[in-house]
Amino acid sequence: MTTEQGENILRVDGDRFVNGRGEEVRLRGIGLAGWLNMENWMTGFPAHEQGQRDAVRDVLGPERTRFFFDRFLDHFFTEADAAFIASLGLNSVRIPIHYRHLESDARPFEIIEDGFHHLDRAIDLLAAHGIYSIIDLHTLPGWQNQDWHCDNPTHTAQFWQHRHFQDRTLHLWRIIAQRYRHNDWVAGYNALNEPSDPTGQLVGPFSRELVEVIRDVDPNHIIFLDGNRYGNDFEMFDASMPNTVFSAHDYAPPGYMPDGQYPGVTHLTHVWEPVDGKTYAFGVLRRTDSRDQYFDREALHRMFEKRSEFMRRTGTPVWVGEFNAIFTGDPQVDEMRLRLLGDQFEHYEKTNSSWAFWPLKDIGLCGPLSVAPESPWMRRIEPVLRRKAKFGVDLWGGTHDGIRHVMDPLKQLFATEFPDYQPYPFGAEFFVNRLVPQILLAEALLPEFGEVFRGMDETAIDEMMQSFRFENCRSREPLVELIRKTTGADTKDAGEPVATP
Repeated sequence: MTTEQGENILRVDGDRFVNGRGEEVRLRGIGLAGWLNMENWMTGFPAHEQGQRDAVRDVLGPERTRFFFDRFLDHFFTEADAAFIASLGLNSVRIPIHYRHLESDARPFEIIEDGFHHLDRAIDLLAAHGIYSIIDLHTLPGWQNQDWHCDNPTHTAQFWQHRHFQDRTLHLWRIIAQRYRHNDWVAGYNALNEPSDPTGQLVGPFSRELVEVIRDVDPNHIIFLDGNRYGNDFEMFDASMPNTVFSAHDYAPPGYMPDGQYPGVTHLTHVWEPVDGKTYAFGVLRRTDSRDQYFDREALHRMFEKRSEFMRRTGTPVWVGEFNAIFTGDPQVDEMRLRLLGDQFEHYEKTNSSWAFWPLKDIGLCGPLSVAPESPWMRRIEPVLRRKAKFGVDLWGGTHDGIRHVMDPLKQLFATEFPDYQPYPFGAEFFVNRLVPQILLAEALLPEFGEVFRGMDETAIDEMMQSFRFENCRSREPLVELIRKTTGADTKDAGEPVATP
């Protein structure tokens, strides 16, 4: 690990990133998602990470459960993955991490030193290939947003209601910044992933407090701040904070909505526009007569320009912290979504924007790497995957075709009886989807997930977790080629796994 700062350390210079030699560095990267912060659609469990861990522990017991997740962490990211990322022509990796690796809820403010092991390992492996790491505290104590990806088992973000959770987060960032303050290959700290404060009044003041805590121990590294409401609202920020970047997430609805068409009309479950530019706890979003929106190349670019307007107006770097598209296995749909991604990449390059694709590796929906369908992991969890698909419990990649007899009457009930009810953050239709399949039905599937591992010994567990190793994965070749075309990487670089048929 680097001990003195030098020519590789990055900083903000106007609307650019530059290194210690003053050379401009465009960050083109990828997210190491689903690893140190697990997500249901990426690895196949239902509901949220802690629910998964509890379900496995109920079947395997505490000792074997520790082995279960240790082997997952060991195999998911190795030197071969770092080499593959380098072969894509990427120069940065955003590393999401769960706070529970570093601190226990039972012993708050006591740092778990061993919890840094895999983060240190990843930073060093990537640095050896000339790749920067961006440390992303993806899950905070008390949950900074309303969704599963911050391990939230509810639909409320308790982080914004309890000072205790905020103080623990400040303490964690002080420790993290102290640890990496001399590491040139840490590009910076992504402090709050997708904060979602219903009042809109707390993100700005807390972010300033957070910046002060980090700057007290590390005056040199870049701080990346996501906008409120999942990386969409930025007006509460002070753009004069030095060496600070404001991060937008740029998910295009035709890329993930089940009926998404590109070009064409997509039905939205997210309604974005605030009432008169203001934010309220309830009734936050204006009513809209239609949730159907036409998307083509120009509309896609206008959406991004709107999301990045604050950065361009304030003369700060544009960094897209997340974006992707869902691949379904339908050739027509997959070709359409690859075209959408190509248009996004092209516009980022044209506007000198930095970006990080999301994610590197999953079980077949988005990433350039996928766990092989015939692998021990996929064979083991296949019954649960079928049940998850039946009930549409994942927001990402799930459909409600099997539960329309439940969902359609509920949505119609809300439309008829509560026409003005548009709860934060994305309105009533999104709210019903969140509460019924993604929480209620998903949690009911957790015991079934645990049961598929009953009776496994350590040898079988280790063999199963090797499914996540780079050499056992498949590559999504059209996406790999698109990324390499965008970065200008040599398409003949070695280190690729077997291509997906």
